[in-house]
Amino acid sequence: MNNKPTYLSREGLKKLREELEEMVTAKRTEVAQRIHDAKEHGDLSENAEYEDAKNEQAFVEGRIQTLEALIKNATLIDEHHSTDFVQIGSTVKVKSDDGTETYTIVGSAEADPAQGKISNESPVGRSLLGRKKGDRIVVTVPAGDDTYTIVTIT
Repeated sequence: MNNKPTYLSREGLKKLREELEEMVTAKRTEVAQRIHDAKEHGDLSENAEYEDAKNEQAFVEGRIQTLEALIKNATLIDEHHSTDFVQIGSTVKVKSDDGTETYTIVGSAEADPAQGKISNESPVGRSLLGRKKGDRIVVTVPAGDDTYTIVTIT
């Protein structure tokens, strides 16, 4: 596992901890019971239920490891950040040829573009970091270049 910091809001960290708790207490037990029940059906070499339960167990254990690493490396986003320049946690209103859009810069674990939450590692997020109100930026994305002007930072 890498030790790269995971930028999270308090809410995002809480959600990850809740998911980890659910995986460890409920999901892990549920899958173990499925494996136990499948073993009782006899020949494991031709037992699809057993194979499916083992695959789910591998997924659950992998997700637990991922969540533990994310939480261990969590860096909380400062809720009282500067509005002078864009940083992780900032909500930025930008104007482009397509109109105006509002983005909140979050860590990659919380990114949800449909909700306006973009990762600090995304092309747009990376380009906005450190910029000030009125700055004009050009972002190269797979579809070509987009030009944005920063309208507000909150």
